[in-house]
Amino acid sequence: MIGPQHAHVGLDGLVTGDAFGDSWFTRSDEPAEELWAAREPRPAPWPWTDDSAMAFVLFAHLTEHGEVRPGDLARQFAAEYRRDPGRKYGPSMHSVLRRVGEGEDWRAVTTGQFGGQGSYGNGAAMRVAPLGAWFRDDLAAVREQARLSALATHAHPEAVAGAVAVAIAAALAAAGAGRDAPARDAFLREVASHLPDSDVRSGLLVAASLPERASVRHAASVLGSGTLISAPDTVPFALWSAAGHLDDLPEALWQTVGGWGDRDTTCAIAGGVVASRTGTGGVPATWRQSCEAIPAWSGWDAVTAAGAVGRHVVE
Repeated sequence: MIGPQHAHVGLDGLVTGDAFGDSWFTRSDEPAEELWAAREPRPAPWPWTDDSAMAFVLFAHLTEHGEVRPGDLARQFAAEYRRDPGRKYGPSMHSVLRRVGEGEDWRAVTTGQFGGQGSYGNGAAMRVAPLGAWFRDDLAAVREQARLSALATHAHPEAVAGAVAVAIAAALAAAGAGRDAPARDAFLREVASHLPDSDVRSGLLVAASLPERASVRHAASVLGSGTLISAPDTVPFALWSAAGHLDDLPEALWQTVGGWGDRDTTCAIAGGVVASRTGTGGVPATWRQSCEAIPAWSGWDAVTAAGAVGRHVVE
């Protein structure tokens, strides 16, 4: 286990992506395509959403325990939801987190969703990049810890596969810091090789086969970009975008948001993965000023004080 240093900057990138992406849910009368093409950021402030709220809980949980304890994690998610429920949680999560917070068994709640199938939404994937960076030197641990973190809220195998894919991508990105970035197709195939047979894995292999010059619009049309709010419809696109810009966090976010769809979540995933490699030192100062601050309770301040810097990767 490498510990919190790379996870710390991965969290910073995830929050930046979440807030940046959410700012692009523009009014219907605004020319979003033109603004995006002109690289004109949206006006401040940029609040973060449930993607970040759940990532903070997971980061604090790892800081406390050094591993995922899914029952405790589920109850901590529920406690944070109860404290601040207005963070754009998905429809099914309102029910899950309320019921867990009221004392129901977390396993019964999560496995009972959607007629006993469990949720295959993108919520487990959107929050997990810092975990991948945390365990970056042990991919077996990354897979298992990501699986456990998903089960706290999402019991469906596709949701678990989505979380494992993002965590593996963040681990590979963090482990490759300081070396040349791999080719996009090679990176995506490497991530896919760590997944069980699933729609998420198939989507990653389709993403790896797209032409190198494929536009973000084409990729989104082929892979989906989160419109269905499912892991298979979200993770392959977000990782395709991240894999094409592993050394440039701002450009990764610009490209990701151009897929539209569930743009706060796709940008949170891409931001967490890329920042695990690059840190967030390349983020424009105006973006940082626009983003809502990371709360101290997440463990952020403690890790910073211990020597991890949220603006560049500490080796």
